[in-house]
Amino acid sequence: MSHKRTLDLTMHHDGLITVLRAIIADDELPAKALAKLLRTVAKQTHVVYGRDDLIRAYRAFTESGDLPPFDAVVIERLRMKPVRSSSGVTPVTVLTKPFPCPGECIFCPNDVRMPKSYLSDEPGAQRAENNSFDPYLQTFTRLQAYHNIGHPTDKIEVIVLGGTWSFYPETYQIWFVKRIFDALHDFGAGVDQCADVQAALERQSQLTPTANTTNVVIHGGMMAQTYNQAVQQVYDREIDRARDAAATFADGVRARSPVDEYATWSELEAVHDFNENAPCRCVGLVIETRPDHIDVDEVRRVRRLGCTKVQIGFQSLDDGILRANKRGHTVAATRRAVKLLRAGGFKIHAHWMPNLYGATPASDLEDYTRLFGDPDFRPDELKIYPCSLIESAELMQQYRAGTWKPYTQDELLSLLVECFRRTPEYARLTRVIRDIPGTDIVVGNKATNFRQLVENELQRRGETVMDIRAREVRFRTVAADELTLDEFAYETSNGREIFLQFIAQDRAIAGFLRLALPDVSNPLLVDELAGAAMIREVHVYGQAVDIGESAAGRTQHAGLGSALIERAVEIARAHGYTRLAVISAVGTRGYYRKRGFEDGALYQTRSLV
Repeated sequence: MSHKRTLDLTMHHDGLITVLRAIIADDELPAKALAKLLRTVAKQTHVVYGRDDLIRAYRAFTESGDLPPFDAVVIERLRMKPVRSSSGVTPVTVLTKPFPCPGECIFCPNDVRMPKSYLSDEPGAQRAENNSFDPYLQTFTRLQAYHNIGHPTDKIEVIVLGGTWSFYPETYQIWFVKRIFDALHDFGAGVDQCADVQAALERQSQLTPTANTTNVVIHGGMMAQTYNQAVQQVYDREIDRARDAAATFADGVRARSPVDEYATWSELEAVHDFNENAPCRCVGLVIETRPDHIDVDEVRRVRRLGCTKVQIGFQSLDDGILRANKRGHTVAATRRAVKLLRAGGFKIHAHWMPNLYGATPASDLEDYTRLFGDPDFRPDELKIYPCSLIESAELMQQYRAGTWKPYTQDELLSLLVECFRRTPEYARLTRVIRDIPGTDIVVGNKATNFRQLVENELQRRGETVMDIRAREVRFRTVAADELTLDEFAYETSNGREIFLQFIAQDRAIAGFLRLALPDVSNPLLVDELAGAAMIREVHVYGQAVDIGESAAGRTQHAGLGSALIERAVEIARAHGYTRLAVISAVGTRGYYRKRGFEDGALYQTRSLV
């Protein structure tokens, strides 16, 4: 891994103090004035200080007494990329290792260096590869990077991406999640075991950057071999490592290195318990899978792992399009998967792809209308990924034959404008264009700011985007008495949902709760949910603040979450439910206990009688 040079704070003491005192003295120091000051100081020090340098120096000099006592507001002024934690939590994304995939989708990239569907020069994929796809290293180094640029690291949403999670061996899944928690705990305690992990990987794993020298390339136009065939050949030893570890260490006798891909459920439960009061808590765990790999057992398993949200590839709601693109499942499978996930209380984060082989802008608009019009779907969050042609994808054959072509920018803009107009307030459009480098795209959209283009077009028409992301308060100062509670009900395949949101006069959203009122005639996923309504999500927006902290005008820690929960209690009781359940993350169990919820095997519940 490459590292930025570490500035010698002693050598640069005077220059850093000069800059930091100016920032402390002026709480509204303009960016231009700060840049000018940095250039002036650089003439003497011959170094232009970065924000991470200033943040590290501020922490050190407040501790040594060279500056007044530490003030988190100063860190906020120095924070780089503040939008990263403006939704109230700090996201950490990790990727699983290259592994065979059950799908044969013709639109999917086939980069053998990556888990299926990812490309080795995507930013998150590069971080994963640099860290040998090891969950501990990926988590720890990402936390360190956030800390260095001034972001809070106490409330973490962990996002596990990479192919089809449900297709990896169960022992690998347990180990992978446990090691993420190990990294959270070590980082929170100031313990860095990265060097030991890297040394173990260099001895045992092919996936270290120095050892992974594969030059296998799949050409979509020929498809001489599939992704699975290539991965099996290149990573034969690596793919079997988890299975070997399970066989070798199942008796619990032999000592394990930190990179042996094996852990037990009891070991995972132990780190879960520790995380409840750890300095660095997991307040959400997300996995990524396919609709045809969701059944009752899988829903229970991912819940036991601590999962609270599932990213799931709908791609299309047209069986003909799914067949033409060799998706490998039907729309009926998506309906079943969504119903099961809702029954389990999971947040449903769908992926949808316009411009697939066989689709037209008109058919895509019908598909999107169905996405939120049909009660069997209605996801909570959505990524819109217009199909782009990647050279390693089998779609190259259809492109060369002239049977598929990308939409023009005008066609795509027109389609997405209509999609945005049809997106309800309870949904969040988390991403509109996938972060694929333009150099990888043979043909298709290369504009990465398409959401902005859509918003600009709607603004030109005098309309406003109303999805959650567009309405988040983010950096606004909002007082609780400026907010009103708005409630919206809609039907789903599992019953009725109530979307409760605290909003400002312009409908900017400060916090929300998703309350499921399940049909009592539906079969129970687990017995502990008998007679229970379900809180599927509570989220308060605004720049993340540390646990226990508060600030004037901040929506976080302003009591909005508690108010939403108490209103959910009233609604559930009025509808005849005897209990209220919540799908809590490991790091939020304590929060719910304080609000009357008791622990169950997989959920927390509160009596309503």
